[in-house]
Amino acid sequence: MMKRKLILPVVALSLTGLPSHSLHAIGLSLQDSIKTHRLEEVQVTATRASAKTPMSYTNVGKVQLQKSNLGMDIPYLLLQTPSVVATSEPGFGIGYTYIRVRGVDAAGINVMTNGVPLNDSESQGVFWANMPNFSSSVQDAQLQRGVGTSSNGSAAFGASLNLRTDNFSLTPQASISVLGGSFHTLRREVSASTGRIAGRWALEARVGRTATDGYVDRSGTKGDSYFLQAGYFGERSVFKLLAFGGKQRTGIAWNGLSPEEEAKYGRTYNSAGHVNPSAPASEARYRENTDNYEQRHYQAQLTQQLSDRLTLSLTAHYTKGYGYYDEYRSQEKLSKLGLASFSQTQPDGSTKKIKKIDLLQAKYLDNDFGGLIAGLEYKAPRLELTAGLSGNHFVNDHYGYRSPITSTPYSLDPSQRYYDNRAHKTDLSGFVKASYELLSGLSLFADLQYRFIDYRISGTNDRVEQGKPQELSLRKRFNFFNPKAGLFYQFAPQHHLYASVAVAHREPNRDNYTKVTPKDYPSAERLTDWELGYGYRSERFTAGINVYYMRYKDQLVKNGKKSDVGGDLSENVAKSYRAGVELSSSLLLLPSLRWDLALGMSRNRIADYTLYVEDYDSGKFVAKQYQDTEIAYSPSATVSNTLTLTLGRFEAALSSQFVGRQYLDNTTSQTRSIPSYHVEHLRFGYELPVSFVKGWSLSLQLSNLLDRRYVSGGWGGFGLSGGQESSWLVFYPQAGRHLLLGTTITL
Repeated sequence: MMKRKLILPVVALSLTGLPSHSLHAIGLSLQDSIKTHRLEEVQVTATRASAKTPMSYTNVGKVQLQKSNLGMDIPYLLLQTPSVVATSEPGFGIGYTYIRVRGVDAAGINVMTNGVPLNDSESQGVFWANMPNFSSSVQDAQLQRGVGTSSNGSAAFGASLNLRTDNFSLTPQASISVLGGSFHTLRREVSASTGRIAGRWALEARVGRTATDGYVDRSGTKGDSYFLQAGYFGERSVFKLLAFGGKQRTGIAWNGLSPEEEAKYGRTYNSAGHVNPSAPASEARYRENTDNYEQRHYQAQLTQQLSDRLTLSLTAHYTKGYGYYDEYRSQEKLSKLGLASFSQTQPDGSTKKIKKIDLLQAKYLDNDFGGLIAGLEYKAPRLELTAGLSGNHFVNDHYGYRSPITSTPYSLDPSQRYYDNRAHKTDLSGFVKASYELLSGLSLFADLQYRFIDYRISGTNDRVEQGKPQELSLRKRFNFFNPKAGLFYQFAPQHHLYASVAVAHREPNRDNYTKVTPKDYPSAERLTDWELGYGYRSERFTAGINVYYMRYKDQLVKNGKKSDVGGDLSENVAKSYRAGVELSSSLLLLPSLRWDLALGMSRNRIADYTLYVEDYDSGKFVAKQYQDTEIAYSPSATVSNTLTLTLGRFEAALSSQFVGRQYLDNTTSQTRSIPSYHVEHLRFGYELPVSFVKGWSLSLQLSNLLDRRYVSGGWGGFGLSGGQESSWLVFYPQAGRHLLLGTTITL
């Protein structure tokens, strides 16, 4: 609303020289456009925080997203918000990238597009590689930290990210974008919009292709993307049809890099597909292992203004996902394949017992996800009331094939599925939230959500149990009640305070069931989130500070044990918490120079933790006790800075990010941790002064400006030998100094 108050006077001043009939026509057009965009926004407002919502959130608009959008995936476009950490397996921000907020990984971050769940229903994560260049089609994003407001789909167990796709352009236009740079990166994109046809209809399309070799060897990606939408605009209604998606082929790099491998092969080494790992480095041979996936999204949205105060929104959606990854498996144990060892005659006539073989393995996913979402919004001078209902169903087929490379006496048919199971998940939820102004400037907020989950799996798994594929037969049901309440106080035009408490529950994910036996099934998790914040806004300076305390009950963490079928066990720990303070500010140092800051400081602890460590001498697991230990992957400090200089058509921005030490397990071991890192980036933008096209922009970004050698992710563990810890570590090295250059011509 503040933006409209600022924009309208500026527009009015710029039109003073026009005839009265022109002013009248333009005024009506402006009112229509504001009304239309307001109706388009209703599709996502049901699950978004508003100006008076007493919770911690950051809005990132189209302009800010596009300035940073030099081919990077969504996690990297959010790095200038508090408590955000991003990492990339290819080391380059394109492909398999991941985000953490307040130390919470993707499985605890609810992500929606236009209010439609984007998280995978089983793993609960989001795989940005499956949506190449999707950021070009995002109108704006809201990142809520903590539990946030009620959402659709998976639990917001630490954060939620609400993405809204592009609004329709009011006028016809087309654009061509080309971007290229380090690691043979090349992105091409073409978009076109009809604008309003007869004031009622609109069509838009965007297609693109992105390719990069990646920083890590054979980690590159090739992705095609598209975004199509058609709309009808009535006096009190908007109807939109959307289709968007992508198809990608990405090199597997999830094995990471151990210190021993780096010493032998170098920093960009990728063990995936290494055919002869025992050979000298100079004789290494590789087979490219790839992940291949296609994801298609369809949405039909209707927004109907029933009265001046009441608006209805309806969304039907369907997502089709299909793909596989294939990999070369070197020296796989026959016992893991459900096969017995065998004897083989050697060239010298001797007999050798074979316990391991080389093979090719391909694992497939074939899934369908669809549902209906409804929202009703009522606005009165002192009351805002929103109700929402959603019903979603997910079906996923998991199966795989394998082909031995080592000769064996077994008849293994490469066309026969060696495992095959199907999962069903139904997710139903409803919520009512209200904001009521008790006194002038003082509002009470309440949000009540009920969520029901029914999860079933049947078939055979890829793990072997007693020489045969593990049989899966699971049915779990959950009923969750998630209340939220808070106060918002605007005690002066430039100052406000808020306080809230919110509860969330999360069901275990697929791995928590399929990697273990029924006796090891975990319980659901519970989070209670307290937030307290203050905000200030003036023409030259805005700032917000937020204090939070997130208390977990039965948080799931790995405990070091192995299940009967060889899977890593996770268990519920009774008490754990995340507590911290977040600061965001923007200061206009000079009329042309702005400084933006985002800071997160936190303390993340498990009260009592038991880790079971393998004793290599005895082959048994030894229990080790830890009290008040750090939660893994939860840095105690994150700081982002950006200095932006704007001189006419030219803009330069120097940004940096500091991330504190991250522990790779829950033992607070310096040995098994990622050192803190500090990286800087420099971006330039220039709008060419040309008259033969609507616009022509140039962008240049130098990332990791000081060429720092750092890692942003990894994993590790340890065992006991002679009573001493013997650690093993794997890291994801990030690229050194690299460059991207792009241009966009708008017609």
